[in-house]
Amino acid sequence: ELEREITFQGDSAIYYSFYKELLKAPSFERGVYELTHNNKTVSLKTINAVQQMTLYPELIASVLYQASGSEEVIEPVYFYIGIVFGLQGIYVTALFVTSWVMSGTWLAGMLTVAWFIINRTDTTRIDYSIPSRENWALPYFACQVAALTGYLKKNLNCSAEKFCYLLVSASTYTFMMMWEYSHYLLFVQAVSLFLLDSFALAQTEKIHEVYKIYLFSLFLGYLLQFENSALLVSPLLSLVAALMFSKCLQMNVKKGTLMSRLLKIMYIYLVLTITVILNFLLKIFVPHKENEHLLKFIEVKLGLNTTKNFTMNWLLCQESLQAPSQDFFLRLTQSSLLPFYILVLIICLFSVTQVIFRRICGEPLKETVKLEDGRIGERPEIVYHVIHTILLGCLAMCLEGMKYLWTPYVCMLAAFGVCSPELWMTLFKWLRLKAVHPILLALILSMAVPTIIGFSLWKEFFPRIMTELSELQEFYDPDTVELMTWIKRQAPVAAVFAGSPQLMGVIKLCTGWMVSSLPLYNDDDLLKRNENIYQIYSKRSAEDIYKILTSYKANFLVIEDSICNEVGPVRGCRVKDLLDIANGHVVCEEGDSYAYSKYGRFCHEIKMNYSPYVNYFTRVYWNRSYFVYRINTVISFQS
Repeated sequence: ELEREITFQGDSAIYYSFYKELLKAPSFERGVYELTHNNKTVSLKTINAVQQMTLYPELIASVLYQASGSEEVIEPVYFYIGIVFGLQGIYVTALFVTSWVMSGTWLAGMLTVAWFIINRTDTTRIDYSIPSRENWALPYFACQVAALTGYLKKNLNCSAEKFCYLLVSASTYTFMMMWEYSHYLLFVQAVSLFLLDSFALAQTEKIHEVYKIYLFSLFLGYLLQFENSALLVSPLLSLVAALMFSKCLQMNVKKGTLMSRLLKIMYIYLVLTITVILNFLLKIFVPHKENEHLLKFIEVKLGLNTTKNFTMNWLLCQESLQAPSQDFFLRLTQSSLLPFYILVLIICLFSVTQVIFRRICGEPLKETVKLEDGRIGERPEIVYHVIHTILLGCLAMCLEGMKYLWTPYVCMLAAFGVCSPELWMTLFKWLRLKAVHPILLALILSMAVPTIIGFSLWKEFFPRIMTELSELQEFYDPDTVELMTWIKRQAPVAAVFAGSPQLMGVIKLCTGWMVSSLPLYNDDDLLKRNENIYQIYSKRSAEDIYKILTSYKANFLVIEDSICNEVGPVRGCRVKDLLDIANGHVVCEEGDSYAYSKYGRFCHEIKMNYSPYVNYFTRVYWNRSYFVYRINTVISFQS
């Protein structure tokens, strides 16, 4: 069990540890109470873990495990992993349905699934971070997008429209409960719908029904997430409120008057202005703990500011928060996904531009778009997806971590395009084909192109996938197993451990002992703790480190050799480099940087076992990767 649990790293370890605690509680109610009044995880700190870490997935998983009587059938870890993988199946199914609904053929759904699996390195984080919040949340968002696609379609029958509306409502609320950053992704979606409505490319009534769903979900989420003020100051609420207010203004002004014409012209400007003002006022009057470091990070990322702050620079060095590498685009090109996506996007964009131009000239939209019309840009669900993928694509071009939101919808849109006779017909209308009947050619290509793509993908990637599935890999880390075993056998039950936040998450999961910090980045106090405890890898005195650790009531210190002797690929992004910059221990001479301090690096000096380090710390355990020191309560001044 221990070897299985150490595969959960960083924040994943924390999420799974709370799932374990819920199962160990005498009752579900008692388990929830202990999580909402948790004082056994972080020293000197009582936290509402359910609210702060969005533990609703763990609450649901524990209820299902106990209610289904699975205790005698399957181990908790496999049940937990099984639920997450089951949700990934729902995720792929939702993309399959979306592509099918848009194109009218199951071939598009099959091609979507094929591209999703082949590009799984860039479509999902399930391979290396199972408990992460987005793995729980994004399947619900995919269901919401599928339902929204159906809801936006023209000439939808009443029962199908009601079903889509209810599914949009349920999935939007569930998505909001599963992920603390869900309202930002819904904000991007709301902007897409706003642009769709602004150009009069969809039924206004339907769009405003979706806005009401956002409001209801925000209100319900606020109540059930322990009055989460972050939802009140979210840009989503400000945008939706501005849109509803602008709509009321338009309805209360007589049509044909000068004021109504001005409102139409100034509509976008009016909505954006009200959104910004309302969000500013809400942040002034609503007490909130919205992450200020996020705003600072955006400033530094955009080059509007510079900083020596350790946390900020550490975040900027994370691979997921940097621009995507060339390898990302190369992988998408090798699977033929990117070329077909660009082709489909260009055709759809040109068609949408034509439709907007016709609307400006006063030409109404057709009630039903026929295949021979070649006007794919008049279908509201297509226009929505084009805008949505462009907005997500812009985010993915800035931050590599956003590719997990963008790439699945790239798979879906590209598969829809090559399988849609309407898209080919739109292209042939522009080319004015006369030699071959365009409708017949469009129908042939919509079947032939995906078939050819499917066979080529099968030939190239199927053997690789089967080879990967046949390889049974094992996470082998004997040093960490030895460390956890020693802590369980030798450390006092009331002991508090200090070290890197990532290791503290694993210690909390595998042993249950209290720690001084956690690998979480949504709480200012925890961020400050992390920065202070990381000082064990800086060039500071033994007395300074001792004072920091004892201020958090730590009893044991764990030094990781991998951090102390880190040889990073990017100089300046190693933990010790960032600490030297933050502490002012870097001297620049003739273009080169040197770390300088009157003290040696603490993690190196403490291993030498000489005064004053032995006065404050006593080594009690070590192996190839870890050195554990007891923090002396009585300081012995020995030479």
